[in-house]
Amino acid sequence: MWDFKNGSSKMLANKQQNNMKHESNQSLSKENVKSELIQNFHQRGDSGGLQIIECVPNFSEGRDMGIINKILEVIKSEDGVKLIDVDPGKATNRTVVTFVGEPKQVCEAAFRAVKMAAELIDMSKHKGEHPRFGATDVLPLIPIKGISMDETAEYACKLGKRIANELGIPIYFYEFAAIEEKRRNLADCRAGEYEGLPQKLANPVWKPDSGPTKFNEQVCKTGATAVSARNFLIAYNVNLNTTSTRWANAIAFDIREKGRVKRAGNSLTGKIEKDEYGQPVYIQGLLKGVKGIGWYIEEYGIAQLSFNITDTTAVSMHQVFELACERAAMRGIRVTGSELVGVVPLQAMLDVGKYFLRKQHRSTGISDKEILKIAVKSLGLDELAPFDPKKKIIEYLMENESPKKLVDFTVREFTHETASESAAPGGGSVAACMGAMGAALGTMVANLSAHKKGWDDRWEEFTYWAEKGKTAHDELLQLIDEDTQAFNAIMNAYGLPQKDDKEKQLRKDAIQHATRKAMEIPFRVMQVSYESMEVMMEMAQTGNPNSVSDAGVGVLAARSAVLGAALNVKINAGSLTDKEFVTQLLKKVTEMEQNTIELESQILEIVNRKIGGV
Repeated sequence: MWDFKNGSSKMLANKQQNNMKHESNQSLSKENVKSELIQNFHQRGDSGGLQIIECVPNFSEGRDMGIINKILEVIKSEDGVKLIDVDPGKATNRTVVTFVGEPKQVCEAAFRAVKMAAELIDMSKHKGEHPRFGATDVLPLIPIKGISMDETAEYACKLGKRIANELGIPIYFYEFAAIEEKRRNLADCRAGEYEGLPQKLANPVWKPDSGPTKFNEQVCKTGATAVSARNFLIAYNVNLNTTSTRWANAIAFDIREKGRVKRAGNSLTGKIEKDEYGQPVYIQGLLKGVKGIGWYIEEYGIAQLSFNITDTTAVSMHQVFELACERAAMRGIRVTGSELVGVVPLQAMLDVGKYFLRKQHRSTGISDKEILKIAVKSLGLDELAPFDPKKKIIEYLMENESPKKLVDFTVREFTHETASESAAPGGGSVAACMGAMGAALGTMVANLSAHKKGWDDRWEEFTYWAEKGKTAHDELLQLIDEDTQAFNAIMNAYGLPQKDDKEKQLRKDAIQHATRKAMEIPFRVMQVSYESMEVMMEMAQTGNPNSVSDAGVGVLAARSAVLGAALNVKINAGSLTDKEFVTQLLKKVTEMEQNTIELESQILEIVNRKIGGV
């Protein structure tokens, strides 16, 4: 019998070694056939591994909307980039812009925006209340999904060097992109501001990391730019049933990293203690990576705790919320809800929902939609205004701009689309759909078992299996579209021009890459569908006996997915010239087909035995 753990890990390793990344369905015209054509067919990861970063440039113009709009236009002109927020400030004469997308597109949009700002903003004439030293003052990149901080820092460094080389702007790298530890803090990099830039550039200790070191005519106009990679910042407010800003501040000071000033004697009225440099001494608060104050919001008629969570890898919203409840209760105050300012990554909200589900001893292996509902209600995010995940979660904002996917179809629409004259979606997408259905049934049995009366002490056991099933289910849903996209990629490759030898070779290589992908994706459907059968086996053996037939139907669907996807691997094998790859993959296909049939038989034997005993 197939070893789930060793078998799946070996297959996963082979998958990674063979660079099994999903390619985008790109419609390539004759005009854009270039040397990088082949790369375009396989440069993007699968949708499950989609990389998303955020960029939050601060431009030194907050009063002239004509200038601001021209900068925004170049950002919006980059395909795949979603403009999320624009916040101009007249007093600061500064505009904060937020946009997201895949790294390459975001970096391109950022470069265009910096270039436009350099053309339109003259720093020699700039006045404003906020510290600044450049037309594009700061340019941070923030990892959102599927990308590490180190990778994001690499993009930041490449972007900064390009700005320096092509636009002649001095660049300082800070935070996670910092080349020197002393430049990690933005305030240190920007010390002296624009007015002190001539002296800063002339100082060998503070020469730019890239770009000109002299205060020439160009730099006089553009100033310098600080480029970074940093953690996502969540602006999060907690609502109180009081109007007292004093109490609100007291609670905020308990929680924020900076804490409160230390006083001699009476903690409220005593003399402030100072260090040897004459600076106030602070008693550290409870949460690192959190800034906070208390204030009164006239619009709502309540006091709030206003927090910035600057290190979302260490601190979550539910930690802040729970501490706020605890510290408020100590003062006879109740937290009534909270407010999310701006947008947030999906994972941050899922973490909240899962935390509160676990507190209730409930399974977390449920749909993201249900987890988000728990998160919103638990934090009271809808107390002051409706909370719409499609407008507040970054990944959903991006999905709103993308074409409709097969997984977004109703069952009726999907079956009608499959039955149409179009060759896709076809057997591969249907196999993935069957696999997703099977995994969903196994997950359902696990969730029902986790909440079964009298089994309360087993909720963690069944939550494990529910999460395992949900992971398989979610990936198989993605593979429904990926299989169709793989087929379309083959069609696109065959449609490439072949006027000369170079174009013919490019077309041939593109066809081979696309064909290989059209084998790898259904093979992944096989892998995930087979691995999901482990959930059905466990649920047939130990799950809610009233749902054992559902586990049986689940394994039948998973088995059909494996065998159906295998046919899609085989039908593309003859077109691939890499015969060694074909031989190895087909060997794995045959082995997995045999193991699937054997496992199906074992599970159905258990199911039928239990049904017969009812």
